[in-house]
Amino acid sequence: MEFQICHLYPDLLNLYGDQGNILCLRRRLENRGIQAEVTGVSVGEKADFTKFDLFFIGGGQDFEQEVLLSDLGAGKAADIRAAVADGKTFLTICGGYQMMGSHYLTHDGVQCDFIGAMDLYTVGRKERMIGNMLFTCAPECGGSTVVGFENHSGRTYLGAKCAPLGTVETGFGNNGEDGTEGARYLNAFGSYSHGPILPKNPEFADFILRTALQRRYGEIVLDELADRFERAAHDYMLRRLRK
Repeated sequence: MEFQICHLYPDLLNLYGDQGNILCLRRRLENRGIQAEVTGVSVGEKADFTKFDLFFIGGGQDFEQEVLLSDLGAGKAADIRAAVADGKTFLTICGGYQMMGSHYLTHDGVQCDFIGAMDLYTVGRKERMIGNMLFTCAPECGGSTVVGFENHSGRTYLGAKCAPLGTVETGFGNNGEDGTEGARYLNAFGSYSHGPILPKNPEFADFILRTALQRRYGEIVLDELADRFERAAHDYMLRRLRK
């Protein structure tokens, strides 16, 4: 059994250790005897998106997102939309999550048109939403608790075709208004949780992996991993945020 991961813009979108998500995915696969290959695809580089099982897009600053607009317009946006529509699994974080939506309206009124793969949009504000966060995933997104860290000025709003990834218990989430965090459309997931999100949330990490593996191989049961340190990190932050 093999598994192909595409890391989009690894050199530009890697705030707050988001690349740790790639390391986590690869390690959890290899610990189960599944060969994982990671391919980085950046500006000006082409790849056959049909060969990948999972795509990851990390977080970036507003400037870096603007730099990517021409590259997305040159073909990658269409490739990403096609891959999402085909049921490929995506995990996108913060700036990468915002880019999956239709557009970003900056705080001074400039609109940046993005990929349009998910029914959501983002509005920038001068005030940032910063701090540790805790949310519970929706049942259809695995139902686990997720701890993380957020730092964003954009407020994201979901359209009718997107469901929230989860409900915020501590922190701001999508916009600090409606209690939602992240989004899911088909097998594409977005979240504001840096940290990185996966190493200290092993249940959510395995949910993402199962989603991708089942699309390729059908129903699958993942072998249990010890996860001693991963669960200790998760539980420590859980207790701290629920005080």
